[in-house]
Amino acid sequence: MGGTEHCIVERDGHTLVVTMNRPEAKIALSLPMLVGMVDAWYEADADDEVRSVVLTGAGGAFCAGMDLKAMNALQDSSYAQRMAQDPGLHWKALLRHYQPRKPLIAAVEGYAVAGGTELVQGCDIRVAGASATFGLFEVRRGLFPVAGSTVRLPRQIPYSHAMEMLLTGRPYGAAEARDIGLVGHVVDDGKALDKALEIAALINAPWMISDSKNDIPLHRRIA
Repeated sequence: MGGTEHCIVERDGHTLVVTMNRPEAKIALSLPMLVGMVDAWYEADADDEVRSVVLTGAGGAFCAGMDLKAMNALQDSSYAQRMAQDPGLHWKALLRHYQPRKPLIAAVEGYAVAGGTELVQGCDIRVAGASATFGLFEVRRGLFPVAGSTVRLPRQIPYSHAMEMLLTGRPYGAAEARDIGLVGHVVDDGKALDKALEIAALINAPWMISDSKNDIPLHRRIA
């Protein structure tokens, strides 16, 4: 089982649970987190006993986007060496240049903004706690949402809603995110992971297993 100090990877039956773990920084993305996440995607695809993946955050938050200061502080670390060996590693971790073959469920509590909202878009099924907050705040800082939102968001929700989210940079509560189709379920705060695992258990049922290791899973054939 993989993982790093900022990314906990655990098994719950046939589900791989990936927990982004920097609650003191509202789960802002770091090099150890990105390395742990991409290794988790690889692990899920390599293990036939893993039938679904749940992505969540620790301490009541999902992800507040990239922590550039933390990224720069580890330039001489083993994590930076991994990035040097695979320059696209961060894009794979953020589900832009890599999509796991196993269904991926987001369990969102608290902030899922900027890169957090982009990660949500890379997940197949999305569950949010009632107080969750979404939004692409990059435009408010003169930045561009580089993890794929300008392409993925208009494909996933109605065009007008996608443009409003991209161009205004305003926050969206969980209920509004569900209304526009960004998430599928809103549950009581603290219950997002429970609901995600409940959905994963349905996915893990034997009838969902692919006929061949090399076959394209059902959810990817439909997408």
